[in-house]
Amino acid sequence: MSRDARGGLLRRNRDFRLLFTGEVAGRFGGALTNLSLPLIAVGALHATAFEAAVVVAAKWVPWLLIGLPAGAWVDRMRRRTVMLVSTAVSLLLYLTVPAAAAFGLLTIGQLLAVAAAAGAAEVFFQTAYTAYLPTLVAEPDRAEGNAALHGSASAAQIVGLGAGGAVAQAFGPVNSLLVNTATFLLSLCSTVAIRTREPAPRPRDGRGDSPSLRREVAEGLRLITHDVWLRTFAVNGALANLALMAYQSIQVVFLVERGHLSDGAIGAVVGAAGAGGVLGAALARRVGAAIGTARAMLLFQFWVPMLALLIPLTTPGAGVVCYVIGGFAVSAGVVAGNVIRATFQQRHVPARVLGRISASSSFLNYGTIPLGALASGATASALGVLPAMWLATAAVPLAAVVLWLSPLRRLRDLPDTSSLLTVSTASPTTVGSP
Repeated sequence: MSRDARGGLLRRNRDFRLLFTGEVAGRFGGALTNLSLPLIAVGALHATAFEAAVVVAAKWVPWLLIGLPAGAWVDRMRRRTVMLVSTAVSLLLYLTVPAAAAFGLLTIGQLLAVAAAAGAAEVFFQTAYTAYLPTLVAEPDRAEGNAALHGSASAAQIVGLGAGGAVAQAFGPVNSLLVNTATFLLSLCSTVAIRTREPAPRPRDGRGDSPSLRREVAEGLRLITHDVWLRTFAVNGALANLALMAYQSIQVVFLVERGHLSDGAIGAVVGAAGAGGVLGAALARRVGAAIGTARAMLLFQFWVPMLALLIPLTTPGAGVVCYVIGGFAVSAGVVAGNVIRATFQQRHVPARVLGRISASSSFLNYGTIPLGALASGATASALGVLPAMWLATAAVPLAAVVLWLSPLRRLRDLPDTSSLLTVSTASPTTVGSP
């Protein structure tokens, strides 16, 4: 019986359906958190634009500190266990914020500490999750699986942002974090119920001993450095996230100052802008098949995000549509590009080093996020929020210049092979670039 006859991946693969449920629940809770933290900083603790940006940056700093070794650690452990522990830790951390606020003890310092510690848990979860997906989904189904996950995660983020704004307005930003309890519990229960079990990690060298952490970290970086595709996508991701976080870290302050919006309206506007992610996930495979995956990457990463330049034109009233259109285009381009890139990387990279490749790529990609937030916050403090927003949004499409300078521009499709990397068991690595 064909795959089409048996229905979609969500219908016929129980474990993927559970992973999907947990991921969507986690994304919903994460969207609430991402909106609530700066709202708490600005509304409850009267933080400046720079302080609000620092709170946002704190969640991403762990990628700079532990992003590289996390991949090697995850490759030594069962990925599902790592995901469970990370989710439980995040749940407990976020509950400390409303608890402290109830006793009048909440400070910017605690908010920073919670954001940083939860960010560290997210490093391990995201690294393990990326490497775990191929365990549940066969290679022919991974494009469908990635599209379903990215699209539904974007939808959950949209609903989460809208709900976060409404909850923050009705009950206060601090109390909106209590909703995370239900979402993280659902994520935990879904992951626990997955039946597929990974084999115990095995030693990786001929002497029967696990190689040193330093060697495993170096191996992941070497694979990325020597492979033109992994290197190109890592650099592009780093530049794109630098620009994206630069404008997203000041978006709450920007919408308050320029759009004169309430907490609830901010959630609705940011959620509407994020709806582009659902469209991007839906279009990624279709556009890739129609014009080629390489050309689709350029379309989604360069041309579509050009509309980000509408964001600084936001004004009160109908002028808020400029923010929605610009943000919608950016979300669509980012998510569509992520679907294509994730499917390619899961096919391109050997399973045994996927954790290290994921962590090394994420170290480069996410490591620039706190830098973008801090730079934008500093620029907003020095020059004003509007000039900072112009600079940040102009950088979004410029991040794709690295794709134009790579072999991607000369191809219709990304290489269609099971793996372009040959990993030797006798030597650290042997890398073959296309």
